[in-house]
Amino acid sequence: MKIAVSSTGATLDAEVDPRFGRAAYLLIVDTDSLEFEPIQNPNVVASHGAGITTAQMIADKGAEVVLTGNCGPNAHNTLGAAGVKIITGVSGVVRDAVENFKQGKLNPSGGPNVAGHFGTGGAGMGGGMGMGRGMGMGRGMGRGMGMSGGMGQGMGGGAFQAPQQPMSKDDELKMLKAQADAIRKQLEEIDRRTQELSD
Repeated sequence: MKIAVSSTGATLDAEVDPRFGRAAYLLIVDTDSLEFEPIQNPNVVASHGAGITTAQMIADKGAEVVLTGNCGPNAHNTLGAAGVKIITGVSGVVRDAVENFKQGKLNPSGGPNVAGHFGTGGAGMGGGMGMGRGMGMGRGMGRGMGMSGGMGQGMGGGAFQAPQQPMSKDDELKMLKAQADAIRKQLEEIDRRTQELSD
């Protein structure tokens, strides 16, 4: 299985980066062989859209699960639309996080656990309590095509807490386009596999 881990460095001995969209690196790890591909994240200094763009990049790499410290609503929705499970609250060394995942010690999160723009210094840390409205069509092997509409509301925790604003029209449009793109890619894959099985 391919999983993606947000990382502060390009090796399995680096620490898990607490940020998803603005993580320094993303390691695409094969859980069976522990072979990995380090990807330097081009969205580290993005002014906006980092979560969505990083989520699309992970989905394009074929990762089925993301291990990270925190994940905001836009990234969470984009990953969910691509059928990628998200596990937040992960910390420590990447190698240990992967091992904990393999042993079943980590569970998928139910929603985003920070407000949007986490990691830019503009929002306080929050504990998300998002609820998604799934409209998924399973295609077996645990890979669904859900369209999550969940948004987390941050709850206390930092010295300051920026109030979570409703998603702007531009952000919602970007999120919906990312979800549509992810679904289009899944439909292409379904069509390709259907054709293979029909031949």
